[in-house]
Amino acid sequence: MSQEKIKQILLAAMGNIKENPGSAKVVFRASTELGEGMHCLGKIRDFPAMSIDEPADLGGTDRGPNPVEIVLVALGTCQEIVYRAYAAVLGIELESVKCNLRGYIDLRGLFALQDDIPAGYQKIIFETEVKSSASREELCKLAEMVEKHCPVLNTLQAPVEVAGSVVINGQPMALEATA
Repeated sequence: MSQEKIKQILLAAMGNIKENPGSAKVVFRASTELGEGMHCLGKIRDFPAMSIDEPADLGGTDRGPNPVEIVLVALGTCQEIVYRAYAAVLGIELESVKCNLRGYIDLRGLFALQDDIPAGYQKIIFETEVKSSASREELCKLAEMVEKHCPVLNTLQAPVEVAGSVVINGQPMALEATA
């Protein structure tokens, strides 16, 4: 899709939201199901199911990325998409955008071996490489906009309300917040 077409779509969406602020609130959905061993299937919209698994050294059969790797991919691809969106709106041509990410986890938290260590990432580092003929000033402005408005980066950096429930054999279980 051309940059001009992306710009038209995004400007139309922004115009619709300005006219009808209630349309800004959307809900994304996904469903998952545990299969054999550590293998899971993730379903999003009408796309084919995603295969999610653990590496062999964590009990899986390595048939797909694991959930924490998907978090890294979500961050990187969200950065790239938001770069494309803001570049289109600002009229900046991009040659390429690539993200390299690393996430650091202490497995003692996952395996409940030490209660003061979180089960998830303790640190995520990303490096976004942007290639463009635009001026450094324009690209710095673009980067600032992306860092401020990337939904996945924001989700990872800010406290987010997460609510859940567990149903055991058809019976709801009282679930206390754990984080």
